[in-house]
Amino acid sequence: MSDASLQPAPEQVPAYRVERSSVHGNGVFARRDIVPGERVVEYAGREITWEEAQIRAEVQGGPHNHTFFFSLANGNVIDGGDHGNEARFINHSCEPNCEAIEEENGTIFIYALHDIKQDEELSYSYPLIYEGRHTAAIKREFACRCGALKCSGTMLAPKPRKRNPKPKAKPQPFADLVPAAATVQIPQPVAAG
Repeated sequence: MSDASLQPAPEQVPAYRVERSSVHGNGVFARRDIVPGERVVEYAGREITWEEAQIRAEVQGGPHNHTFFFSLANGNVIDGGDHGNEARFINHSCEPNCEAIEEENGTIFIYALHDIKQDEELSYSYPLIYEGRHTAAIKREFACRCGALKCSGTMLAPKPRKRNPKPKAKPQPFADLVPAAATVQIPQPVAAG
């Protein structure tokens, strides 16, 4: 029997491995070439409520564990630090090579966006939700180190801006006597097909 017959088929070779990353802590790297659209790994962990996630983060000394929390459409969170797998070590990038997609059943899978070469670090964009004040210390704690040309500098999602209510318009004398401007509708182009 030759050594070649002992080698697993390419599709059987795990797509990734975990090792130290120059971006942050541990990272996930391609063990082999990965093609666009390939399902690389499930983001595994225990599903918990957002309230439980907040309690867990507080018990662990702050928001640092939020990087293992993955928000779901149903409002719950997957805690990758509780019965999770290697997917929790995929680092953030402002120019990612992967994306996370929530399936209808609530599972999260990481898919390749484009060709990923063997030994390339896997990444996806995950703006982190932090409800507290975005102080300088918190911003430093969640600084982005992805190295992308258009790096935002932070892994934090922007806080929603509070809109000030518009002041009520003063009634204009004789406004009801002036005809309203006509509305022009421009037809949208139809997709070729």
